[in-house]
Amino acid sequence: MPVIAPMPAARPARISNQRDGAEDAVAAGTTVDHLTETYRTHYRSLLGLAALLLDDTASCEDVVQEAFIRVHSARKRVRDPEKTLAYLRQTVVNLSRSALRRRILGLKLLSKPMPDMASAEEGAYDQLERDSLIKAMKGLQRRQREVLVLRYFADMTEAQVAETLGISLGSVKAYGSRGIAALRVAMEAPA
Repeated sequence: MPVIAPMPAARPARISNQRDGAEDAVAAGTTVDHLTETYRTHYRSLLGLAALLLDDTASCEDVVQEAFIRVHSARKRVRDPEKTLAYLRQTVVNLSRSALRRRILGLKLLSKPMPDMASAEEGAYDQLERDSLIKAMKGLQRRQREVLVLRYFADMTEAQVAETLGISLGSVKAYGSRGIAALRVAMEAPA
């Protein structure tokens, strides 16, 4: 996997003042200059480490860059210059693990099929059935069609249908049973 390491911009040397001279002596390995040199020297090896853990170049580059940013932010905690590279390696490994965890979680969430999702064939078959049902419904008498639509599509009770249409409960039952019988005949007939 060919990867071109970007060259960081040269940064001015850290200016130390007289008061914290002792602190600078202890933290000599954590200066921006030391991190810049570590970046130039070890960028490719850290990229190779990330490539062993991740699968694409862009993610590897992102992980290594993020590792350098995090080490730069926490450079005051890294007192020994010899430990800077080890700290960077551990940060690359941890960031790679996090990237993999996010991917695995994303794949788990994406790979679950929707419970009510029909295949394309089932969708086409359902559409044909729906079209033939609509055609058969149009062939019914007006009262039969009204009763069936209110009863089964609007999910009303027989009493509610009777009240809505202003007819008796017996009439709702009669129109409903005759309408269903007519639909069966119409749906079974070849088109």
